[in-house]
Amino acid sequence: MASQTASAVEFQGRVVDRDSRAVLAARVYIEKQGGQAGEPRWYFAKSTSSSGSAIAYREQWVPMPLSVEKHTTVSAHPFVAELPAGNYRVRVERGKEYIPAEFSVSIGSNKVSKDLPIVRFVNLAAQGWYSGETHVHRRPHELSNVQLAEDLNVTFPVTFWTINSNKAPHLAPSPLRRQGPSPHGDRKDLGADVISIDRTHVMFPRNTEYEVFNIDQQRHTLGAVFVLNHKSIFTEKMPPVAKIAEKAHAEGALLDLDKHSWPWSMMLVPVAKVDLFELSNNSLWRTEFGFRRSAVPTARQWNVESDAGGMTEYGWIQFGLQNYYTLLNCGFDLKPTAGTASGVHPVPLGFSRVYVHQPKGFTPQGWISGLKQGRSFVTTGPMLLATLDGLLPGATLRRSSDKVKEVSLTGEVIYHEKVDRVEVVGTGFSEVLPVQWRRTGTGAWKGTFQWTRAFDRTRFVAVCCYQFNKNRRVRFAHTAPWYVRVDDQPIRPFRWEVDYLVQRIETEITRNQQVLPPAAMSEYQQALRIYKEIRSRAIVE
Repeated sequence: MASQTASAVEFQGRVVDRDSRAVLAARVYIEKQGGQAGEPRWYFAKSTSSSGSAIAYREQWVPMPLSVEKHTTVSAHPFVAELPAGNYRVRVERGKEYIPAEFSVSIGSNKVSKDLPIVRFVNLAAQGWYSGETHVHRRPHELSNVQLAEDLNVTFPVTFWTINSNKAPHLAPSPLRRQGPSPHGDRKDLGADVISIDRTHVMFPRNTEYEVFNIDQQRHTLGAVFVLNHKSIFTEKMPPVAKIAEKAHAEGALLDLDKHSWPWSMMLVPVAKVDLFELSNNSLWRTEFGFRRSAVPTARQWNVESDAGGMTEYGWIQFGLQNYYTLLNCGFDLKPTAGTASGVHPVPLGFSRVYVHQPKGFTPQGWISGLKQGRSFVTTGPMLLATLDGLLPGATLRRSSDKVKEVSLTGEVIYHEKVDRVEVVGTGFSEVLPVQWRRTGTGAWKGTFQWTRAFDRTRFVAVCCYQFNKNRRVRFAHTAPWYVRVDDQPIRPFRWEVDYLVQRIETEITRNQQVLPPAAMSEYQQALRIYKEIRSRAIVE
């Protein structure tokens, strides 16, 4: 809590559902307006209940003065904050399905009590959709509070972590935290069994991050990859990666690419047989976009948006999506996911999340199964629900070239702001869709759309949408892909797409050849051979 003075006065609040009046867990921002120089701007709350909890969040391992995220996640109980006299803006958010609400609070000499009502604009669990994220640096003892405040059903907190090629993943706090030593101490291995917070909120506690910044004692960045929900403790060092990936898959674990922009990422996809691609990753925040430079180039044909300061937030999203489409076109059936690295970066848990469909209700293993099958969409805000020929994302539709038959896309997008653009994208095409809009009883916007098309060759199809605010900050959503297979033909990329991947690998071979051991270098050569084979069947425009 911010330092208190003798003049501090109690502000007591409760977050409640406007309609049911039920007390809710939520994320609360308390910001002083027009304070004096040197006076704290942000204040934090405590729970007033012996059975309640409140967790202050102020993590920012990489200093960025304009990217501020300071909040308290409170349990479904009243809370209290000690505030000096003055005017405050209190903002309340709860996951993605409630409309954020702001309240003005004036503190004088007397205690102030206030209910803070928020409005649910959609209930996706009632439609069989449950959310999660796969890049989590919050500790399990925090998650029992934070997951409920964010209504995030599933998390995979990192337990084992290494940043050195010559050191196995371990439990010690990361030295990357520039704010000083971790206040939590060592991480704890809680085993491989699912931990339930309640019936629909769980964590898979055994997860490992290999994040290689050093080869032996030499600073040399490769990147990161996650091993999610493994059974044994991984004592292997990385690189090389293939045998570790084989072991992970043998245990039923999933490999999450983390970021497409890491130097080694395009090697990992074919060699480690990565399962998950983060369409929204830990560089996208609720606060100001910060990481505007990429360690690797983009493809010219992607027309990634940038300005004098570097890549814009929308440009970063474009980069990730176009890289994903390129890999899909090359035949890599990567399923989408989302992650924040909350616990490291200035971002709430679940700001980026993936919703997975479970029509018979929530189960932990059913959620993972749906994630692996691609019955999902990723979002930083809008709710995007669509079917292709009545089938959810992840499905494959089969067509014959001698019987041309259209596929039919129908869907809806729901958000508390009106979405600016809905697109259907796929192998070799993108189209902006007309949307029929109406205002719902909650004040949210609901848009419906439809689209039909016949295909003469195998393609992937997906839907995405974007909402831009007045400062061109972006909130977006993206479905997992469907596949339309014509005569069981393989999907074929354009040659320039594969040229981009080949260039990425050739650059890394040159950069790494005097640093990495032969076993690791052979994996880059393997990736290069795979991409060149794909290029041999690519379409030349």
